[in-house]
Amino acid sequence: MRLLTKYNRINLITTVIVMLFTGIIYYQAVSIILTNQVDKDLLVEENEIFEHVRINHNLPEVYKSDDQQISFSPANGQTIVRRFIDTTYIDQKEKEPESGRGLISSVKVGNNNYQILVVESKVETEYLIRIIFSITIAVILLLVISLFVINRLTINRLWKPFYLILNNLRSFNITDKKNIPAVSSNTSEFNELNSAIATMSAKAKNDYQDLKAFTENASHELLTPIAVINSKLDTLLQTDIFNEQQSKLLSDLYESVSRLTRLNRSMLLLVKIENNLINDDQDINVKEVIEQLLAQFSEIYADKNIKVTINLADKYLHISKSLLEILLNNLLSNAIRHNVEHGYIDIWLNAQKLVIKNTGKNQALDSNDIFKRFNKSSHSEGTGLGLTISRQICENYGLGLNYQYDDPYHIMTISFKD
Repeated sequence: MRLLTKYNRINLITTVIVMLFTGIIYYQAVSIILTNQVDKDLLVEENEIFEHVRINHNLPEVYKSDDQQISFSPANGQTIVRRFIDTTYIDQKEKEPESGRGLISSVKVGNNNYQILVVESKVETEYLIRIIFSITIAVILLLVISLFVINRLTINRLWKPFYLILNNLRSFNITDKKNIPAVSSNTSEFNELNSAIATMSAKAKNDYQDLKAFTENASHELLTPIAVINSKLDTLLQTDIFNEQQSKLLSDLYESVSRLTRLNRSMLLLVKIENNLINDDQDINVKEVIEQLLAQFSEIYADKNIKVTINLADKYLHISKSLLEILLNNLLSNAIRHNVEHGYIDIWLNAQKLVIKNTGKNQALDSNDIFKRFNKSSHSEGTGLGLTISRQICENYGLGLNYQYDDPYHIMTISFKD
């Protein structure tokens, strides 16, 4: 849920609860005040009855009124407790009962005690209360709508710098030479956030450039000594003056230097790809490259009795041919090298994607780790950079490269751009 939505929801719910609670208190207060006013009118009427009895020594004549009714009845020895009651009032015109407020009292005329019941209609009072309550509800609705509109307008504007900073972070690329653009804001917190992000991104870029330069320089510096070692080993092996143990040691040493050579070449290649130093893009038919590579690998997968099934359509990419060959070579060689005897490789190519499926170890690989540098199984003879290079090539050309396991197949998929 977006922050704006959450804030609006909390703000509006709080406002509605507070206003309803205030409205109920307001309604009760007005109701009590108006009821007290009616009670005062009933007391005035009671006093008039007492005054009439004191002067005339008889009960006043009962008359009909539109908003007040008075009745007397013998008490017959009952004790009358003076009190106010909520009762019904009979409308003389409509002949229908309606809400009323009454006062029960007593008066003594001669030796007789009478109960007095004075009832006054509360219709006007309740009508006034309903009007007040309706106005209160209307004010609440108006306030809620106003808060909703104002919040959306003001908060959207207030949070605009934050979303600009967020978009800058999303588009941040450590290999990009451009710095994160500054976001202008009159809010101190956003300025501090933008400053912190700019500092962090600049430091990350510098560290990355230093590390990349170190890797590139180290790889270049290793080329000559590795070449010399290889040459000396070749010459030494050709002398053929060693016993079996010495030959085994030299063979192991030769193999280690060969792996070091492959690793060094892979690191240099990765640096070149990351820096876009290979710029020989042209329109290449992926189908033809796959067929050429399969022809080169034919003896290897035939030795393992691997059955290869292909279903290839023409698909042209504007890409460096050497990089495309490296990409497909890595994926196909992995499919063969990590396959099993009498295994299967299925290759599909259409306008949307290239899928390479191969049997192998009956266990899914970690789809997040396999593309990381130097991530490989302990028994693997690879450099651990093949899939890293493959993903980097795909990223450079806006292609997607994903792995999934669907027993018994390990599946590599390259998704092409629309």
